Amino acid sequence: MCGIIGYVGKSPALIVLLQGLERLEYRGYDSAGVALIENGRIFVEKKVGKIRELVRSLWGKSLNATVGIGHTRWATHGEPCEINAHPHTDTTGEIAVVHNGIIENYRELKEKLQAQGIEFKSQTDTEVIAHLISKHYRGDLLSAVMEIMPMLKGSYAFAVITSKEPYRIVGVRNGNPLVVGIGEGENFLASDIPAILPFTRHIIPISDGEIVDLRVDGVDIYDAEGNRLVKDVISVPWDIISAEKGGFKHFMLKEIFEQPRTVGDTIKGYISRDYILPFKLREFRRIILLACGTSYHAGLVGSYWISKYLQVPVEVMYASEFRYADIPVDDRDLVIAISQSGETADTRYSALSAKERGATVISLVNVMGSALDRESDYTLYTHAGPEIGVAATKTFTSQLAVLYSLSVSQLPNRDEYMEKLSAVPNMMEEVLGNAENVKKVALKYTNKKNMLYLGRYLSYPVALEGALKLKEISYIHAEGYPAGEMKHGPIALIDENMPVVVVAPKDRVYEKTLSNIEEVLTRKGIVISVGFAGDERLKSMSKDFIGIPSVDEDLSPFLTVIPLQLFAYYIADHLGLDVDQPRNLAKTVTVE
Repeated sequence: MCGIIGYVGKSPALIVLLQGLERLEYRGYDSAGVALIENGRIFVEKKVGKIRELVRSLWGKSLNATVGIGHTRWATHGEPCEINAHPHTDTTGEIAVVHNGIIENYRELKEKLQAQGIEFKSQTDTEVIAHLISKHYRGDLLSAVMEIMPMLKGSYAFAVITSKEPYRIVGVRNGNPLVVGIGEGENFLASDIPAILPFTRHIIPISDGEIVDLRVDGVDIYDAEGNRLVKDVISVPWDIISAEKGGFKHFMLKEIFEQPRTVGDTIKGYISRDYILPFKLREFRRIILLACGTSYHAGLVGSYWISKYLQVPVEVMYASEFRYADIPVDDRDLVIAISQSGETADTRYSALSAKERGATVISLVNVMGSALDRESDYTLYTHAGPEIGVAATKTFTSQLAVLYSLSVSQLPNRDEYMEKLSAVPNMMEEVLGNAENVKKVALKYTNKKNMLYLGRYLSYPVALEGALKLKEISYIHAEGYPAGEMKHGPIALIDENMPVVVVAPKDRVYEKTLSNIEEVLTRKGIVISVGFAGDERLKSMSKDFIGIPSVDEDLSPFLTVIPLQLFAYYIADHLGLDVDQPRNLAKTVTVE
C-alpha cells in the first residue's frame, strides 16, 4: 500500500502535497517524493525515509508550481532506495507517475520496452507505466492513459502529469483506492480522504476502471470505454480536527481514548432505527463473516452474538483464505464483509465472488463511498472517524457495536439490549480512567521477548486481538490462544520467564478459565489478568491484575480489549518504537 496525492489550482502545489503526504504517511513510509510542473519542466525530488527527509531536502528551494503529484511508498517491488522511490519518469523526463498497487505483468511489459531500446532506472513495476504512456503519447495525456490501461494487469491506482500539458493530472483507479476532492478554483486527487481534509470535505469516490481528468476549471470522469460519467459529490462528515493528535503523544493513544465517543456515535444510529434491513436475518441458511486482521477478530466476537440471538449457523473466515477455497455459496447465504477502509483487497474480492454466486452481501465499513461500500447490496457504517494509527483500536470497538446491534436488531425486545449497549461508553470511560495503572503493569514487561494471551468464549477473540496489538507495535512475539486448548500444545512454552495474559471476566466460562490459570501457575508462569474490579480470587492468582467494571458477559469485549490496547501501547512507547507507523505494516492492505 502506498499513498498518492495530486493538486491542480492556484496555490503553491508543494505546500498542499507535503501536507497531504504527512496525512498519508500511515499508508507507507520507506520513501517519499513529489513531481511538480515548474516553469514548463518537471521537477522531481524524492528521498528514502519518512516525509520529514523529503521536507528537509526541499528546504530553501523556491518552487512556485501550481500543479503536482506526490507519493509515500510502502515497497512491493524493489528495495527502499532513492532510485525506487516515486515519482518515476519516462526517458525524456517529460512524464511523471506515482502509483499504488501492483502491475502483475510488469516483467513482460518491461522486457518488451527494453527490446525497443528503452532503459529502466529502477526495479519497480511502476516505471513501466511512465514508459508506456510516453510511447503512446500524441499530445493528449488522457488518450494516452486510456490506450495503455488494457495492457496493465493487476490491482492499482496511479496519477500522471506531463510538462507538455501543465494544467492537468490524469488519475486511474483499478482495485486500489482513489478519491477526488472538489475545491473552489482548485481540485485534488488522493488515495485517502484525510490527505485532502484540510482543503475540502467535498469528495467524489472513484470506482474501479474509471479515469479522472483533473484540471483547475473542473473534473471529468470517464469509464474504461471513454464514456463521460456523472457522479455525485459526497460531503464527508469528518473534519481535520478529527485527524489531528489533539495533544496526545501518538494517534494510537488518542484513538484508544476516543473509543467511548466513537462507540457512542456508532450506537446512536442503530438505537434510532436509522438503518433497517429489508429482510429477515433468520431466513438465511447461514451467515458468513469475511475479514482480515483486527476486523477478523471483531467478526469472531460477532459470530458468538449472531449464533446466540439469531440461531443461524455462522462461519468466520479470513478473506484471504475464503477467496481461493472451494466453499459453496449461493442465494441462501448472507455474507458480511468487514473492513475499516472498505478497500482491503482480499475482503473486497471475496465479497464480490460471493455476490456473483448469488449471496446477499452486507459490508461493515468506516469509510462512506469506499469500494466495498459501493459494491455491496447493503452497508452498515461505523462512525469512528479517521483512524490514522496503523494498529486498529477505535474501529475494532465500533465494529463490535455494529455487530451487536445487528445481532439483536430483529428481536421483539431489541430495545432492552440496545439500552444495555448504550451504557457501554460510560463504562469504557471508567476503564480508560485506569490507564496509569495499566501503564505501571506494562512497564514491568518491556524486556520480555514472548507472551501468551489466553481467553475463553467471547474473551478468546479479545486475546487474539491483544496479542496482535503487541506484535504489531512492540515487535514482541505474542500468541493468542483459546485457554481450553492450552493443554494441546502451548503449555509446553510456559515457564518462569513466560508472561501469560489472561482475559477472565465473570462469564459462563469463568471457573474454567481459573482452572487454566492454575495450570499456568503450576508451571511457574507469570499471570497478568484482566477481570472485573473487586475479583479478589482472580487477583490473588495474578502477578498483576487489571480491573474493569462488571458488565453483562455479552458486552465484556468492549471493556476487556481496552487494557490490552493500552498494555501494548505503553510497552512500545517505552521501547522508543514508532507506535503509529510500525515497521513493515500499512494501514490498508490493497494488494495481495
